[in-house]
Amino acid sequence: MVSTGTRLQKVIAACGIASRREAERMIAAGRVTVNGKIVKKAGTKVNPDRDKVAVDGKVLRAPKKNVYFMMNKPSGVISAAHDPQGRPTVIDLIRESDNLPSSGRVFHVGRLDFNTEGLLLLTSDGPLSQALTHPSNQVPRVYLARLKGSPSKDVLGKLIHGLELEDGWAKAQKINIWKRNPKTVWVEVQVTEGRNRLIRRLFEALGYPVTRLVRTEYGGLSLGDLARGKIRRLVPEEVMTLQAWQESYANKK
Repeated sequence: MVSTGTRLQKVIAACGIASRREAERMIAAGRVTVNGKIVKKAGTKVNPDRDKVAVDGKVLRAPKKNVYFMMNKPSGVISAAHDPQGRPTVIDLIRESDNLPSSGRVFHVGRLDFNTEGLLLLTSDGPLSQALTHPSNQVPRVYLARLKGSPSKDVLGKLIHGLELEDGWAKAQKINIWKRNPKTVWVEVQVTEGRNRLIRRLFEALGYPVTRLVRTEYGGLSLGDLARGKIRRLVPEEVMTLQAWQESYANKK
């Protein structure tokens, strides 16, 4: 066993056996062995590539290497792997960037509609994608919306209290005026769900149609200066930020 490496409970969780918290309980109960020896200390460091970790006698298999991308999706691109109408898709953009994994299988985390721009996460990690999109996890999404007209702060404040839409009650958690022009206003709005066209429908209900919509943040990650149409891999710290939402989701089950 090595003194440096990955915490044992993290290795178990990464293999999809249990959440980290449940893995800690398994370790404390003596159900986990490392190289044939029972280990009861959750903080024990192991090398997943060299040490043989087993739970209840079953040796864990190392998980596949997942990929994590951030895209600045342009308007006029479909959040899908294929479009019957032949329109460009987010997968087309990834292929053009030579970043697609050999399996070719990635999930877009939530959707941005055809005319909406901005931050779109893509990953081969299915459980993470589910955790980031499930309504119960309330993962924050931040958008910049350009509105036709110039609503007052009081009118915009109605979104904080909530509005009744055709598919139920909806609200924003935060809303700020970002920039006013003579005939339009840019507002920054945060929501914690991904219902279809939610931002557009909320402002339409107020009588101020959205003429441009850009998602700037998702789950604590920011679009930053990533150019429109470009893609980059997430750095480890960003992946860890997203995985914290996955841990939160697992603990709610």
